[in-house]
Amino acid sequence: MEYNTSRSKMNISEYGRNIQKMIEYTITVDDREKRNKLAKATINVMGQLNPHLRDVSDFKHKLWDHLFIMSDFKLDVDSPYPKPSPEVLTRKPEKLKYSNNNITFKHYGRNIERMIKKAIEFPEGEEKDALIKLIANHMKKSYLTWNRETVTNQEIAEHIDLLSDGKLKLSDNIRLNHTSEILSKNKKRKFQQKHSSSRHQHHKGKKS
Repeated sequence: MEYNTSRSKMNISEYGRNIQKMIEYTITVDDREKRNKLAKATINVMGQLNPHLRDVSDFKHKLWDHLFIMSDFKLDVDSPYPKPSPEVLTRKPEKLKYSNNNITFKHYGRNIERMIKKAIEFPEGEEKDALIKLIANHMKKSYLTWNRETVTNQEIAEHIDLLSDGKLKLSDNIRLNHTSEILSKNKKRKFQQKHSSSRHQHHKGKKS
């Protein structure tokens, strides 16, 4: 079980926890050539998740800067641009916009479809399997958040198969997060949000 308190800090949270995990994994890879390939693949996914950055001047440069910032400047790879300094963290990152285009499953969101599209391009191996598992767990979490019903791993596997046009398969030996664990976290999160909102309204009432 993974708790928020045990998770690493996300310097740019807009990219999501899955991208953060991909970067953290890349840091641990000893082979430099392999690290470089993973870094470039991550950059491609980041670009797919945020196509609006293509309208920004030097958007590739911005993506590489974000990559190093999210790695807490620990990632040692060959970048086509100068590595940013930690001082850039004092500057507030631009807010990322999200597309409103039609999607197959609204409860999964456009980003999942883009990640699946990128995962298809990965060569077969451990990295691809790890990415598919991350996608599947996020899909299961999103499904339970929106539908508040139980969902089987088989259903998630079928949705991955559908969204990838049969090009991605969730292996039978991969174990996803338990439904009860996800529902418990969702319930706790909603309680905290409700409690926080109530306290805010209470303080607001006292001031008025």
